[in-house]
Amino acid sequence: MRLSYGLNLEQTQKLIMTPELRQAIAILQLSALELTNYVDQQLLDNPLLEIVEEPVEQSEERANEEAPKSSDEVSTEGKWDMDWDEYFQHQEERVNREYEPDNAQTKWPEPFISAAPTLQEHLLEQLHVQHLPASLPLLEYIVGNLDDNGYLTVSLKDIAQARKVSEETAEKALKIIQGLDPLGVGARSLEECLRLQLPLIEDCPPEMAEFLHHLEDLASGRLQKIAGRLKISPARVQELADLLRKLDPKPGRRFSGSGEIRYIVPDVVIEELEGQFIILINDISVPRLGINQVYRKVLSHEAESETRKFVEQKLNAAAWLIRSIEQRRLTLYKVANAIVERQENFLRRGVRFLKPLTLKDIAEKVGVHESTVSRATANKYVQTPRGIFEFKFFFASGLGDEEGITTEGIKEALKELISSENPRNPYSDQKLSELLKEKGMEISRRTVAKYRDELGIPSTAIRKRY
Repeated sequence: MRLSYGLNLEQTQKLIMTPELRQAIAILQLSALELTNYVDQQLLDNPLLEIVEEPVEQSEERANEEAPKSSDEVSTEGKWDMDWDEYFQHQEERVNREYEPDNAQTKWPEPFISAAPTLQEHLLEQLHVQHLPASLPLLEYIVGNLDDNGYLTVSLKDIAQARKVSEETAEKALKIIQGLDPLGVGARSLEECLRLQLPLIEDCPPEMAEFLHHLEDLASGRLQKIAGRLKISPARVQELADLLRKLDPKPGRRFSGSGEIRYIVPDVVIEELEGQFIILINDISVPRLGINQVYRKVLSHEAESETRKFVEQKLNAAAWLIRSIEQRRLTLYKVANAIVERQENFLRRGVRFLKPLTLKDIAEKVGVHESTVSRATANKYVQTPRGIFEFKFFFASGLGDEEGITTEGIKEALKELISSENPRNPYSDQKLSELLKEKGMEISRRTVAKYRDELGIPSTAIRKRY
């Protein structure tokens, strides 16, 4: 075998991930809010990008058309002829005078919008009006150790050591916290939380205090056991349980927390108009981009220089960004349109009619790769006449006959069966399996139990009413 060197020509095809292609893929995955933030950042980084707005000339022309054309018209419309600077100055002086803190004749509330108070702020406000200067630092320390649900996260021993006080003093301070609104805060267990709220129950039964010792048996549906220990009937146990459900096991949840509000902005809006579904890409928050013509003219005046290279680089980046955003819009529309065609029965009739759907089905319909469909639908929401759903909601796994039955459809049928059952004789999982089979949904008893748990529906023993 001889080894030698030589030159050969060979033609091959390779997929190279250029920076532009990476940017296009990244933009495709962004939601509407994320895309808005991304565009804002690009506007800061690239001087050739600008927001396309309505030309000033058009605005002035429209304003001139709406404004009076002659002095006669001004006189006939004299009610509009006024000194706006003087008017606003007068209004500002009036507002400042009416909102003066020392003015006893204040008629209007202060024009400020404040955030809803947190649980800690609500409790501290109550403490500060009770005039407890000696124990206030200890009370504030305890409030600071409450979680979002209102429960105390540290022991009295740890509080005593941290504040260098006795456990008796820490316990007295905790009692003060537990007496604040809302009742139930400062509890160290669910039983204590509910016990603190017993005064909220009108004509609270005398058995309730002892009943709270059996919360685990109540959660497991062992009503007969509770009835035997309290020497009351199972029906009476259910009455006590119904009263207990009126209390709040997490009293701190009704208050706001820092950064807990999350708004969902749908990326696609589907509306029904005269029997037809219209698809709208919701990118109204994304500013329209254009190329700054001032910088673009530099290319025609500058020779080969660093300035020209910089402008060319930024021009290419700006053009590619605009093209990528438009491609995202087009891809998202095609994917949404394909989903609407497949899930039209769901949009018209409900979850029971949701059809099995995979990424491959939509990819073949649109003519793109499955990964493109996955990126286009990732972390995005769609607003439909049936509500707001994640895109992945429409990609339901199939189960059942050739027409296709989804797990969501089975869960919906399961909820309907349980809601219509006799509470004194609820359906067992086996019976539910048989009833679903009559509807063409052949699933086993274990699958019924699994779906029931996912829906948060308790077992037969807990659902039974005496």
